Amino acid sequence: MADNDRALDVASDRDVAFMREALALARRAAAEGEVPVGAVLVRDGTVIGAGWNRPIVSHDPTAHAEVCALRDAAERVGNYRLPGTTLYVTLEPCPMCAGAIVHARMARVVYGASDPRTGAAGSVFDLLPSDARFNHRTLCDGGVLAQECGELLREFFRARRGAVAGGDDSGVAIDGD
Repeated sequence: MADNDRALDVASDRDVAFMREALALARRAAAEGEVPVGAVLVRDGTVIGAGWNRPIVSHDPTAHAEVCALRDAAERVGNYRLPGTTLYVTLEPCPMCAGAIVHARMARVVYGASDPRTGAAGSVFDLLPSDARFNHRTLCDGGVLAQECGELLREFFRARRGAVAGGDDSGVAIDGD
């Protein structure tokens, strides 16, 4: 059984439902010309923060979906610490986002597609949860709706490569590319 199939077998219905919400936000990012990554932050079964990639539109290199969702949640709850929360994100977090996740003291991250170029949850770096040098550990489960999340990214970059003659300017590789 493939890792993605195994992840779907162990993913709860709740995980799948929240990942579908993150996918809807990823589609919003794509509609804005951004790399299609979406994220929702959940506490006690309720979305308390949402975000999608916005670095181009906002002129902010830190405006990844995860960071946008963290900012939204922190503003709503009035605290930069977000214990007891689960982040659902369509692409494995990068090192920058993993650092923000650790500082926010999140309990868990659930991601869709692995990122073999900059993934920080085991693909390239293993910052979530196994780096013992951090003072907080965040549980991490990958592969929830990985096929759908990965296909959205592949379609986006295929279209972009078609618009930009001569190559791949994506900066992102998705397992299976």
